[in-house]
Amino acid sequence: MNIEELREYCLNKAGTTEETPFGEDTLVFKVGGKIYALTSIGSYESVNLKCDPERAVQLRDEHDFVRPGYHMNKKHWNTVLVGTGISVRMLQQLIDHSYDLVRASLPKAVQAELAAADGL
Repeated sequence: MNIEELREYCLNKAGTTEETPFGEDTLVFKVGGKIYALTSIGSYESVNLKCDPERAVQLRDEHDFVRPGYHMNKKHWNTVLVGTGISVRMLQQLIDHSYDLVRASLPKAVQAELAAADGL
């Protein structure tokens, strides 16, 4: 998955916005104002994704391309190396997991708005 595909995949999720709050090189995807994915625009080598703490450890143990979140809370974030054998489907699943975790943490009213946008 190249950076354009990543961007398109994330922006197709209900309520997703993209920003560069950490400088021009760091592309951040948010839902409800909370980050669920970020990557470097200039050297797209990895994506930081939120993860359930137990699953985060399991993924790191099972896959060389999943590491503790770079510059993030290592308990809740993983850095996923995109050019090292991860399939597009698995990367999409990890993005979905991150998005779902953040979305579930949002206030109920915001979750209801997102559900309406999903057509649920």
